[in-house]
Amino acid sequence: MAIHPGAGKKAAQSELVNIPKLMSAYYLNEPDLEQNPEQCVAFGTSGHRGCSYNVKFNESHILAITQAICDYRKNNNIFGPLFLGKDTHALSEAAFNSAIEVLVANEVQVITQENDDYTPTPVISHAIVTYNKSHPNELADGIVVTPSHNPPQDGGFKYNPPNGGPADTDVTKWIEDRANQLLIEDLVEVELFPFAKAKRSGFIKYEDLMAPYIDDLENIINLKAIAEAGVTIGVDPLGGSGINFWPIIAKKYGLDLTVVNDVVDPAFGFMPLDKDGKIRMDCSSPYAMANLIAIKDDFDIGIGNDPDYDRHGIVTKDGLMNPNHFLAVAIDYLLNHRTWPSDVKIGKTLVSSGMIDKVVNANNREVYEVPVGFKWFVKGLNKQWLAFGGEESAGASFLRLNGDVWNTDKDGFILGLLAAEILAVTGKTPSERYKELEAQFGAPIYKRIDAPANAAQKDKLKALSAADVTADTLAGDKITQVLTNAPGNKAAIGGLKVVTEFGWFAARPSGTEDIYKIYLESFKGEAHLAQLEQEAKELVDSVIS
Repeated sequence: MAIHPGAGKKAAQSELVNIPKLMSAYYLNEPDLEQNPEQCVAFGTSGHRGCSYNVKFNESHILAITQAICDYRKNNNIFGPLFLGKDTHALSEAAFNSAIEVLVANEVQVITQENDDYTPTPVISHAIVTYNKSHPNELADGIVVTPSHNPPQDGGFKYNPPNGGPADTDVTKWIEDRANQLLIEDLVEVELFPFAKAKRSGFIKYEDLMAPYIDDLENIINLKAIAEAGVTIGVDPLGGSGINFWPIIAKKYGLDLTVVNDVVDPAFGFMPLDKDGKIRMDCSSPYAMANLIAIKDDFDIGIGNDPDYDRHGIVTKDGLMNPNHFLAVAIDYLLNHRTWPSDVKIGKTLVSSGMIDKVVNANNREVYEVPVGFKWFVKGLNKQWLAFGGEESAGASFLRLNGDVWNTDKDGFILGLLAAEILAVTGKTPSERYKELEAQFGAPIYKRIDAPANAAQKDKLKALSAADVTADTLAGDKITQVLTNAPGNKAAIGGLKVVTEFGWFAARPSGTEDIYKIYLESFKGEAHLAQLEQEAKELVDSVIS
């Protein structure tokens, strides 16, 4: 994909989303599933997402999904409180209020941040896990209203069951089917209570969810070491839901931390354009992170996060780190600076770098490789047999200093602070440490390609099998594995991964967009990567064309 000429630069005022028009569309546009099935509720790896303009994220969708969640709670005897959070996208505010009308009508006890403030995904997960430890007979769950790093015009809605993490496929499929049934039946079974009355009903508790999370951070990160080493930290919240957390964290733990951008703007007009010319709060993109990269020499460590704070971007004086590189460094550091049990495993998605495997094996631990989606790590983190779970898309979480569970969703706060801890304790930045790993294990080159694909083509890609790979070699090397199920949990990939000694590729359809993705990595250089790419494309195109 060619880089947009405006990438890394701010959008013109005329190109920003029209917030009043967007909000009007949320309330006025009505989905018609019989005439337009593409307007149905569809949960990808991170909940239901869409835009109100194209009738994929509208009031009716949220009312239906929330009622479906209430029905799911009743069917599964979930009677504890529901923690409700939201990020800074414009549609998040509207969907948050729509959800409250349904939750209160169903007599669900809702706990949300006081002062109607934003609440990051990891904070909701932490609240669920903490509550359920002391209330095993009255389990809580949660909803986070967020489309993650998606553009300003998008909305998102995701459910976290009592395990605290992203809902598993069987849960989201049940909620999805029930919500679409409610939509087809014109929402006649959706219970509603007017918002103004709902706020006074007694079913909404406004609590400080920030303090318990911030106070607990010292039990997962060595904050004392960061403060004593005088590590200077620059934070760009990218206008996200964690913006009010950082000053409190800095003050409480004595950190030399500066928030370099304190703007919250639902149009995200301060954001540099991403590589395709769209505003996207992707903290793993050097184009979206251009503002923080421009001042990288002013700080020892720079931290960026997406709007719901389940992702992290790490900037050193060498620039923005590749997410795979930081995951490898983080895992290596944690395995050498935590007193976790010797039998805990390290979780990675099957499209994450092979460098992680080399690091984990060198530390005499076992890799737990799963399909794409953080939900596959939830059980292991909860039961503490998984010490770390990380995704190639810059999302991860890990256990406390004492080996107990912290939370079970991706946590951009702790990964950002871990980067500062690594420098404080080792005297080396994460990027310097990665260079040492390259010297030890080799220097892999990683790439992801997105290509258009309609629903039928994506279904064909999901159905790929080992039999579709008839070759014995890939890019000149003997094929050692052809995977349609992940080695760790044996779950279906929904695509294919082909592995050799010196490289691999994986192909899978997107769960939320009309594209398919090819991930590639070579330990032999650019020419080898190009050959991997060519052969991978030929295989995928031959199947879906």
